Amino acid sequence: MHHRQSSKGFSRRTLLAATTVGVTAAGLSAAPARATTGTDKANKPSKTDKQLKKLISGMSLEEKVGQLFVMRVYGHSATAPDQADIDANLKEIGVRTAAEMIDKYKLGGIIYFAWAHNVRDPHQIADLSNGIQTAGLRQPSRIPLLVSTDQEHGIVARVGKPATLLPGAMALGAGGSRTDARAAGRIAGAELRALGINQDYAPDADVNINPANPVIGVRSFGADPAAVARLAAAQVEGYQSARVAATAKHFPGHGDTATDSHTGLPVISHTREQWERLDAPSFKAVIAAGIDSIMTAHIVVPALDPAEDPATLSRPILTGILREQLGYDGVVITDSLGMEGVRSKYGDARVPVLALKAGVDQLLNPPSLDVSWNAVLQAVRGGELTEERLDASILRILRLKTKLGLFEDPYVTGRGVDRTVGTRAHLAAADRIAERTTTLLVNKDRLLPLNRRTHKNVLVLGANPASPSLSDGPPTTVLGAALTEQGFATTVLPTGTAPGRAVIDQAVAAAEGKDAVLIGTYNVAAGSAQQALVNAVAATGVPVVTLSLRNPYDVAHLGAAQAHVAAYSWIDVELRAAVRVLAGRAEPRGKLPVPVQKADDPTQVLYPIGYGLGY
Repeated sequence: MHHRQSSKGFSRRTLLAATTVGVTAAGLSAAPARATTGTDKANKPSKTDKQLKKLISGMSLEEKVGQLFVMRVYGHSATAPDQADIDANLKEIGVRTAAEMIDKYKLGGIIYFAWAHNVRDPHQIADLSNGIQTAGLRQPSRIPLLVSTDQEHGIVARVGKPATLLPGAMALGAGGSRTDARAAGRIAGAELRALGINQDYAPDADVNINPANPVIGVRSFGADPAAVARLAAAQVEGYQSARVAATAKHFPGHGDTATDSHTGLPVISHTREQWERLDAPSFKAVIAAGIDSIMTAHIVVPALDPAEDPATLSRPILTGILREQLGYDGVVITDSLGMEGVRSKYGDARVPVLALKAGVDQLLNPPSLDVSWNAVLQAVRGGELTEERLDASILRILRLKTKLGLFEDPYVTGRGVDRTVGTRAHLAAADRIAERTTTLLVNKDRLLPLNRRTHKNVLVLGANPASPSLSDGPPTTVLGAALTEQGFATTVLPTGTAPGRAVIDQAVAAAEGKDAVLIGTYNVAAGSAQQALVNAVAATGVPVVTLSLRNPYDVAHLGAAQAHVAAYSWIDVELRAAVRVLAGRAEPRGKLPVPVQKADDPTQVLYPIGYGLGY
């Protein structure tokens, strides 16, 4: 769910100008996995190109086509899902189970989603992954699968507790530490690998220079291209040290859009020079760090391709720029082919063929696997695509599977899960990293840190956006519990993202007699109901602290608050860290990774990149 902020008054010129400121692999091996980069010779692949080419030459055309696809499937088990998931698979895919789908389509990869019931708990996920690999090794060419998911951390995480949930990209941007970014990637990668997930669609390498961006926002490390490049590369090193393929996204850069490519086709109006200066550095950096895969964006960039095809389908962008200019020869994967941004110009049968002609290797999550798979098969049989073209992509995919050690042993163990997932050491590291990201932006009359003697009774109000799977509860609940743990007497009253007059009146009444009010805000816009709530509660004279749960831009609309803290996401680890800062148990150390413009004059910067108060 993406709540779009009002973009009134944000001139692109202003925004463009504002940014010129400058673990063991799940029991598979007794020795800790080493860091690997594209040039690392120590992690020798188990199969040479010569061996892989021989394997490819023995594959049927159907196996070759299947190797290019990465598909969703319903169910917690590869062979015995619940009946409702069998029914959903039959309706959407024409098969009953993941194993049947692999048998029929000879797939190269599977993507996990929470809504598809793939990620209930760690041991179930590991068993599902093993079942998928068993089905893959049962095929004539015996090729293991890439099992993937979107585990960016922060606001995008498919695998929930008891796995470790870590700060997302913009929080790490506020922390500014390459060491923390690398450590977060290493922990995340180790836990995914233990679950049998060997390709992660992270990090997000987009540079978020548009405050009105409805789809990237806090998924980006920030608005400074050099900082994004530095932190994205560090995350890649972390993930890949755990033998999980990192995937930088969304090439050629999704950071300056006011349209969500899930629902429309964004147009990026950057000139070629602006693209080189703003969007390209982070992708150059991850390529230099040896990135295993890069995901394409369903966006139009006329300066890079005058034909105005989505980048996913653009040969000038994917082959001309990514392959030839940037020298990238790793795996290129599409963003989901079910998104409106790639479906709007061409039919579903043309999209996968055009993507391959553009230079893509992996085709992710088509709306109809049968339509897309057969379209590629027919394109080869009819001569539009050559078998050699498929072979080039399959070689890249198999090189990656070799690098990840999947041909040696694609399986994971229960012991590996217990030893790696959600360990005390990982959870403690997540707490420490989160603590270094909390950003204090306003502190009138030195209200913070809150004193437990003078401000003991605290009312918690605010929005409760849907929490990541298996969290400790909605944000107001987590904040209230954390404050109680710090010795405050806490009352919790959820007020939502659009509180009406009755709710605001209830909040004002609840504030009576309290020593302080903490309000969690979520993508506040000028004249919004959340702004009205803050104003009304502040008018009672009780000190108000606002905490932005997502975009740090909220602070521009919350002048009535006496103090403001940015958390960059509403996951438990970030909220608890923010409360430790509010209570004075930790120093606020985060610095804004994006500029915040004035609400009444967006040409003026209210808080610049690098701004952040201490105690």
